[in-house]
Amino acid sequence: MKISTALIAGLLAAVPAAAQTGEKPALLIVGTPHFGNPGRDVVNIRVPDVLSPERQREIEAVVERLAAFRPTRVAVEWPASEQARLDRRYADYRAGHFALTANERDQIGLRLAARLGLPRVDAVDWSENAPGAESDYDYPAWAEAHGRGAAFRTWVSQFQAEADASARLMACTPVSAWVRAVNTSAYRLANHRTYYYVAQLGELNGANPGAAWVGTWYTRNLRILNNLRALASGPHERIVAIYGAGHGYLLEQQSRESEDFAVADALQWLPASPRDTWTRCPD
Repeated sequence: MKISTALIAGLLAAVPAAAQTGEKPALLIVGTPHFGNPGRDVVNIRVPDVLSPERQREIEAVVERLAAFRPTRVAVEWPASEQARLDRRYADYRAGHFALTANERDQIGLRLAARLGLPRVDAVDWSENAPGAESDYDYPAWAEAHGRGAAFRTWVSQFQAEADASARLMACTPVSAWVRAVNTSAYRLANHRTYYYVAQLGELNGANPGAAWVGTWYTRNLRILNNLRALASGPHERIVAIYGAGHGYLLEQQSRESEDFAVADALQWLPASPRDTWTRCPD
């Protein structure tokens, strides 16, 4: 089958110029545990206090290493619709009128942007209500109502036990080790696989709130990707995106497959931490 010249031209016109030339903006996706975890997830990790002097020095080391990436933009998990509020927060911080909270958006995002003298921190999150009723996405309630509640609670408890074990390790390891651990390919894939279990919580030919909820998760990450694309005005851009570690797999996959970015390896831009500091603590 022949493809017309006009069709080829049309397809090329739809591809960003940077992708056509091979020159792409750089994107570094840095997943983190939620330093100031609000406890809103199904499984939550209890992160040690990052505001202590020792932890602050460790975070400074992470920021200093990320600064070597030479970012032109720093993007954080903050609603894009509330950019003005983030602008005020960043301006107050640079003016010495705002004390950083424990949240990684502040501790790494604002600190990194200020370290580089960037004019702003970019809000790129999207987490609006999905269409339909809340019950359309309530997979825990569906599991309880359809005889799968005990199995679901057991599954959650297993992951909570893993999170609790990680929290115990975090107490005796540097922040760089925490961040490196959640940016490995193995961690990202294992975390992402949990969504396939959630997607099974529903009927094959009827209501499937699990699959519906996972669909909103994919939608959210695609919307984040669109917001990151909007920041990339040309191949000179070097974007660092600071995000909850659960987003790492999809954001990296989508960024690579879209071919809009040259995606960097996060582990190459984080301070080195000896492996044994994460796998065990002193007795």
